[in-house]
Amino acid sequence: MAEAGRRPSSRRRPASGGKVFRGVLAARPYPAPGLTSREWARIPPRQLRLAELITVKAELRLDVLLAEDSTFYGDLFPHVVEWESDLYLEDGLHRAVQAALYQRSTMHVRIARLADDGTWLQADG
Repeated sequence: MAEAGRRPSSRRRPASGGKVFRGVLAARPYPAPGLTSREWARIPPRQLRLAELITVKAELRLDVLLAEDSTFYGDLFPHVVEWESDLYLEDGLHRAVQAALYQRSTMHVRIARLADDGTWLQADG
């Protein structure tokens, strides 16, 4: 049964995220972000609990995770998409798993908001 004020959704329910994430999906249920690296960089980072996130990657390469430079390239802050009141880890799974391995329950992320109809809204800030 749908919660009051929330419409029922036909999207697939994420698998359990165990004790780290809220859930795990094999693909994103929302439209692909059209944001450039520069647009992501304009979004101020904010701290978020790992347990609030649903990942959109179900598999992780251990050799990449354990590489010394695995978090060297790309944005320092993982990218999160807020859609239909859920928070999806779009980019930065390796950083999030490393944070969990170091027993950190939070990390700083950049959050972009997506309307239910797929329209990109202003960044969270």
